[in-house]
Amino acid sequence: MDFNDIQNAWKNEQTENVVLPNNLEKIQSAKTPLDKIRKNLKNEFIYQIISIVLIGLAPLLLHFPAKGVILFYLLFSLFVAVCVYYFIKFYFFYKRLNTITLKTKDSLYETYFDIRLNMELYKTFGFALTPFLILYFIGFFYYELSKIPGFFADGFTNYQLIGLFSVVVFCMLFMGISLEWWVHKFYGKYAKEIRKVIDELKEE
Repeated sequence: MDFNDIQNAWKNEQTENVVLPNNLEKIQSAKTPLDKIRKNLKNEFIYQIISIVLIGLAPLLLHFPAKGVILFYLLFSLFVAVCVYYFIKFYFFYKRLNTITLKTKDSLYETYFDIRLNMELYKTFGFALTPFLILYFIGFFYYELSKIPGFFADGFTNYQLIGLFSVVVFCMLFMGISLEWWVHKFYGKYAKEIRKVIDELKEE
């Protein structure tokens, strides 16, 4: 390979990473949905912290019996541990979004796939909390129904087992549908806008 070939190869390599002004304008248009995702992440983090505090105060506000309080806070400590694990991941995701500069196609691709990955992580987070939701519901119903004289005198009846099964199925369906709706409303539709920009750039 002579000097001219090397020079031409170097020029070709350079032009692959150069963003034309028109393309740059399209890439920058993805900043608006990205800003909305950042805003939603920040707001949701605040709301979830408040929700955890309120859940933690539930035994005091609802006057749980002493044995119930101990069991509640045992589950609550596991609940908080799961939340903290995912909150740390979402925090680093939020920090990455704040440092992103959308100036190249590569940065737009990376941002889009990072958003998609964290959308799936959010769903995983929701499903990780589902067992706690089920246990809280079961505990609440058990506590309320135990006040009825003789309700559990003969052990669990078929109707009670069907009711227990119904609570589990309801919680699973409720969380699945709610998570899909929530993720789409606050993150998915903005991710689609970014994907649309990527598809437009592909066509050129």
